[in-house]
Amino acid sequence: MLFLAAPIEPFDWNRIFLSEDMPPLFLLEIAFRCLLTYLFIIGALRVTGRRGVRQLSLFELSIILALGSAAGDAMFYDDVPILHVLVVFLMVSGLYLLFNRLTERFPRFSDWLEGAPVLLVEDGRIHLENFTKQNLTQKELFGEMRQLQVEHLGQVRRAYIEATGDISLYFFEDKDVKAGLPIWPERVADTHRRVQEAGSHACAQCAHVQELARGEATKCRVCQHDSWVVACSALRIA
Repeated sequence: MLFLAAPIEPFDWNRIFLSEDMPPLFLLEIAFRCLLTYLFIIGALRVTGRRGVRQLSLFELSIILALGSAAGDAMFYDDVPILHVLVVFLMVSGLYLLFNRLTERFPRFSDWLEGAPVLLVEDGRIHLENFTKQNLTQKELFGEMRQLQVEHLGQVRRAYIEATGDISLYFFEDKDVKAGLPIWPERVADTHRRVQEAGSHACAQCAHVQELARGEATKCRVCQHDSWVVACSALRIA
């Protein structure tokens, strides 16, 4: 609306800090509502267990958002009965327990609800078919790996993205480490279409390693990408 039904006085401290509709004593009711809803939240987290306060799956996150919405409204809205909020908490907690039982009994239901682990790296090479289906960029993947002290993909036997979004890695033993695509930002950015020095080079897209001659410009045998990075064969030092 272009015009207000009633004029507003700027910096009306009574309106800002209290309310024109609610008496000051309502502040005590807000404190009481906060106490009750906080106890509801603690009870719900006790039901969901320790996983509820760790890395959340999509299902667990949806529950926390539902509880948060119910709790927040009840804390200070006078027209939201506490009994209604209690019913919401009981229903959401009950659904959590029910879905947990269903996911334990029916693995396919669990995969549909929370998602299944997906293979992203296999034997030092990016599994492009799986990788392109994820809401994940190469920059994000490499950033997660660097936090686990990975220097290049030749150190990685397998990498999975879990249902929670975490990256799980399995490493080669030192004697089995091979040349791979380096994942340090400055090395990843140093790509070339024409090889400057002969040796092992990794495809900048799928991390496949080929031996290339100086001055050679070719496409990757696996993904047909034409950008290359000098491969690294350093051992992993945790």
